[in-house]
Amino acid sequence: MSTRGYEGEAGRALAERYETVDPAVLHQALVPHLPPAPAAILDVGAGSGRDAAWLAKLGHSVLAVEPSGTMRAEGQRRHPLPGIAWVTDSLPGLESVFRLSTAFDVILLSAVWMHIPPCDRPRAFRKLVTLLKPGGTLTITLRLGPPAPDRDMHPVDVAEIEALSRAHGVAVLNVDHTPDRLGRGEVSWAQLVLRLPDDGTGALPLLRHVILNDAKSATYKLALLRAVARAADGAQGMARPIDDNTIALPLGLIALNWLRLYKPLIDADLPQMPRNRGPVGLGFIKDGWHGIAELSASDLRVGAQFSGMRAAALHAALRDAAVTIARMPATYMTFPGSQAPVLPTRTGRAGIAPSRLFVDAGYLWDFGELRVPLHLWRAMVRHDAWIEPALVAEWVRLMEGYARGQGRDLDPALVARSMRWHEPSRDVAFARKTAALLISDSAVFCVWTGRKLTERRLDIDHCLPWAAWPCEDLWNLLPSDPTVNRHSKRDRLPAAEVLDSSMDRIFDWWERAWLHQRNTAERFHVEARASLPICEDTADGPAPIFAGLQARRFALWADQQVPEWRP
Repeated sequence: MSTRGYEGEAGRALAERYETVDPAVLHQALVPHLPPAPAAILDVGAGSGRDAAWLAKLGHSVLAVEPSGTMRAEGQRRHPLPGIAWVTDSLPGLESVFRLSTAFDVILLSAVWMHIPPCDRPRAFRKLVTLLKPGGTLTITLRLGPPAPDRDMHPVDVAEIEALSRAHGVAVLNVDHTPDRLGRGEVSWAQLVLRLPDDGTGALPLLRHVILNDAKSATYKLALLRAVARAADGAQGMARPIDDNTIALPLGLIALNWLRLYKPLIDADLPQMPRNRGPVGLGFIKDGWHGIAELSASDLRVGAQFSGMRAAALHAALRDAAVTIARMPATYMTFPGSQAPVLPTRTGRAGIAPSRLFVDAGYLWDFGELRVPLHLWRAMVRHDAWIEPALVAEWVRLMEGYARGQGRDLDPALVARSMRWHEPSRDVAFARKTAALLISDSAVFCVWTGRKLTERRLDIDHCLPWAAWPCEDLWNLLPSDPTVNRHSKRDRLPAAEVLDSSMDRIFDWWERAWLHQRNTAERFHVEARASLPICEDTADGPAPIFAGLQARRFALWADQQVPEWRP
């Protein structure tokens, strides 16, 4: 990071100007998010010491980082306070700060980001995040406008910080836009207040340790965490409580998600190990993998059915993936300072491939189990919106490093497409066809209004909206009046009382559309028991599934704050 324009007389003149601005006014967006004193605060690019002195006078302990000798001397002269310690250092490395091996409640970057070249910013942001305590606050003030000609500056914008935050599992709490306090009409400022989430259980720091700091000789650990995170997002119904502190998942489900994650990456020849391209050296790439070459990633889902050679190939691929998971990442992903695995596994006896393979819970449990600490599981369920982007960003970073070591460049667009979780396509054609057949034979009613529907006035609505939770399970597809679906409900959750008042109409639709036919009834129950919190020992039928739907609706409202809809 350049200090041009901050040394000598120019630096002293800038220090004088900085001191004319009241930091409590300048950082008013940060004030509500400051922790009680005394907190450990890192002021990166502390300049004249103005902000560090303000924070120290509030009772905080401040480590002031400043690369310019002139500015550092000015700060020490102007603010000789015992609550401020000065360090010579700069982004993107912050090597001296890292040697202290401490973490901070708050990190402040005021008018610093524009001095960091864009190519260094991902590394700089990553460094800052790793210096934050769980639940810590990072605030970055951006100078918007033309650069000063006497200093090295680069363009900045809010969207860049928001994208970096998503990639590192950081929440954006506030963005505040203000005019320039020094009266420059062409310059304005944006202050972002960011928070490193912490649920108080230690789960998120543990995840960040594995994602960002744990040694990795391949992408396996990230794949395992992401496979579990996908289970937490879409297959909560398969989790079995072991005791008050642990749940178990079918190892076959994790292997299925593992194949679903790796298939587009291997198909695109993206490196998953430092020295090997494509599938070379990956322990789960065997005959079964080659036998499912024609399947897409979205074909590998709970509720899918296969027969013949394809069933045999998928069974072998799942077995090989389960063995690889148990032997490698599940064994070597350990708690910090311990040899105890975070996600211990027990492989099962899946036996020979069935001639007809139905991917349901019973089949997936045959491969064994993977145990997850309850606090980690709950964090994945509640905070997947932060965890998933961090996993993806680190996986991409590893692949890019592997590619450089192999002397090749990766196409960013290809990487982005391959890393995307392949949800089922938003396709309601099957449900629409079913409703049309019922309309021709009897009557179908809008589940929300009770209005009789016709083929011309028929929509298939996602009860739990696609925008909040992409789910094409049969239980989630309901007949609706087009006016209600497109102009009233749209991407909102039905309020609890609305769902309750619609129960009889939903039951009638489920019974007539799905439960009266053997094939669809089987699929209906498998999908519901995988994605909804339904006790294994409950009887089949609409009532327990509706109870699971109510619980899932509540979770989406509580965890994601999805807006509710009332007619």
